[in-house]
Amino acid sequence: MAKPNPKHQPISKAHFQPKQNAPNHRPSLRRPPPAMKLLLPRTLRTAVLRLHLRRLSTTTTALHDTTPPLSSDSPPPQSPKPPNPRTRTPLEKQFETWLQNLKPGFTQSDVVEALRSQPDPDLALDIFRWTAQQRHYKHNHLTYLTMIEIAVSGKRYRVAETLIEEVVAGACPANLPLFNTMIRFCCGRKFLFNRAFDIYKKMMKSEDAKPSLETYALLLNSLLRKFDKLNVCYVYLPAVRSLAKQMKANGVIPDTFVVNMIIKAYSKCLEVDEAIRVFREMGLYGCEPNGYTYSYLVKGLCEKGRVNQGLGIYQEMRGKGLVPKGSTYLILICSLAMERRLQDAIEAAFDMIENSMSPDLLTYKTLLEEMCRDGRGDDAFELLEGFRKRDSFMNEKTYNTLLNGLHFQNRDP
Repeated sequence: MAKPNPKHQPISKAHFQPKQNAPNHRPSLRRPPPAMKLLLPRTLRTAVLRLHLRRLSTTTTALHDTTPPLSSDSPPPQSPKPPNPRTRTPLEKQFETWLQNLKPGFTQSDVVEALRSQPDPDLALDIFRWTAQQRHYKHNHLTYLTMIEIAVSGKRYRVAETLIEEVVAGACPANLPLFNTMIRFCCGRKFLFNRAFDIYKKMMKSEDAKPSLETYALLLNSLLRKFDKLNVCYVYLPAVRSLAKQMKANGVIPDTFVVNMIIKAYSKCLEVDEAIRVFREMGLYGCEPNGYTYSYLVKGLCEKGRVNQGLGIYQEMRGKGLVPKGSTYLILICSLAMERRLQDAIEAAFDMIENSMSPDLLTYKTLLEEMCRDGRGDDAFELLEGFRKRDSFMNEKTYNTLLNGLHFQNRDP
């Protein structure tokens, strides 16, 4: 009897039963052997495959379902606890509190009150930005002025610059206090110097925010900071002259402080005739000259070489009981000594000492050496002793230096 061919042996249903694997492993999905395709009709083959897949699905579900059955005595399953919410910072709580206080329909005055009540400038800025996004509300000049002041006082200079750019772009109507505050901030920052004049030009075109006396005082003071060097002052002098003319054209009456700045600018540039003209016009403005006014004129006239006129201004000043600055005394004494007006120089030196100011070494040396050149060497020695007795600020080093200089000047040829 011939051995049966294993390829043609009948296939039992047990052949398709999945093997019982370990409970911790998923059963492998076995594909039916190729012999099934040869021995079974197409319809029967499809039915067997469906039965095979159904049993595999049932076995897999049983293996993965590890939840024990619930008994009647077991408690109901508890729902998972939600994660802990993020803890809010005190600033966030304070921000939400103020948002609750700003009831619907709040006005600009309510926003100003909320901003001024914030000790933290960053929180105030958050409230300022949040309110700007609300419907039927728009910031005005009061809210922008308040926010800029808070930003500057809190040293949030970048924020202040951004707010100023918004106002210049037309974020709110023009307003004089707001624009003056913006100019004051820009004048205090070197790289915003030109921006201050841009705001000034915008004020000139505005009907509700024309430049005031404070505006011109801020701009002139900012320009005079550039006058430290002689060559630079000539560059900015036309701007000073233009501001002075525009101030008159706009009907703004200057005070003594503003007039002094104009006189100082002309004197620094040795435009002494212009400085004297402005000085003579002070009576028309109803303001009186003070010690600074006369000091600027005396210095400018002496540096220009018009010493006699400078002495006249000094004598007029002293006649009114006004005392010049120490630097004015020094320039006047040296200029008089070099002009060989020695008696006037000596009187100015003693006047300086009586007003609790002391000439420096260069001033003393200039006066005493000019006396020696004028043939008054003995008088120079006596004058030095007089300075030593009356000038309490002269030390031994200064006295010895001056004494040695006199001996050198009066040595025998």
